[in-house]
Amino acid sequence: MARPIRVFDGSFGRLQLIEAAAGDPPQTSPVPLIVVKQEGADLDLWVDGVPLRLTRESLLFLSPGATSETVFEPGTTSAQLLCFHASTDWLRGSFPAVFDAASRAFGPSRENITARIRQLADTLVVEVLNDQFLSHERLEFMLQELMLSIVETYLARRQSGARMWRGSPFADNRIRKALALLRAHPNKDVNMNDLASQVGLSRSRFYDLFQTSTGRSPRSYLDLLCVESAIAKLSSGSAKIAEVSAELGFSAQSNFTRFFQQQVGIPPSEYRRAAGKPNTDPQDEPQG
Repeated sequence: MARPIRVFDGSFGRLQLIEAAAGDPPQTSPVPLIVVKQEGADLDLWVDGVPLRLTRESLLFLSPGATSETVFEPGTTSAQLLCFHASTDWLRGSFPAVFDAASRAFGPSRENITARIRQLADTLVVEVLNDQFLSHERLEFMLQELMLSIVETYLARRQSGARMWRGSPFADNRIRKALALLRAHPNKDVNMNDLASQVGLSRSRFYDLFQTSTGRSPRSYLDLLCVESAIAKLSSGSAKIAEVSAELGFSAQSNFTRFFQQQVGIPPSEYRRAAGKPNTDPQDEPQG
């Protein structure tokens, strides 16, 4: 069977990082499933008898009840996969018109992965492998960001915009525009009054709508985006901490270090070291 490396359960459903191997028996998920390849060999996921190619440049969507089997090319034997078994209730809470009772929004289908979703998947893997520093709030936030990106990128093709967002807390396109602007350049120096003006709202109305849509204040949301961006940059090993600090708008590296420690629990230098040598032993108990 596929070897579990990390397993997280919550209101969102189940997130798994697994080592899939040749000869694994077929699997069936009772809920919508998203599969992203992290590392190892490319493979085909045979879904109800149809092969779907899975590489780092793609992601797969499977509908509830679909049966899948991993098939590797000769000479290759395994791959590390990130599998998100998304709770139907959790999906309907944010996107009721997309994931209604009769919906088969997820396919099965294969899509080219976007840069944003690739970054989210990579950061999620870093975070789950360093799970001693991962808060439930940050995990839920990244999964919500993942689903927002998926709905906006792929599922929007299948429904008209107005219908797709009906009943969703993210229905206000001005708030979705604000989220896109924050994601594009997460920076602690963002002026929220200017952001409110950019999306055509007064400051007070912007704050009220943002809180209603996301469950967080704009500053709290921005903080989580900055942490996610910092972890992505630190774990890649390509940027100095001072450079990460400057990119995220901190006036001094000491301010960034203090912010990161408050959010994550350890200084950025220690997180970088931990991310460079993660523990990939399988976990016996699901976490939430």
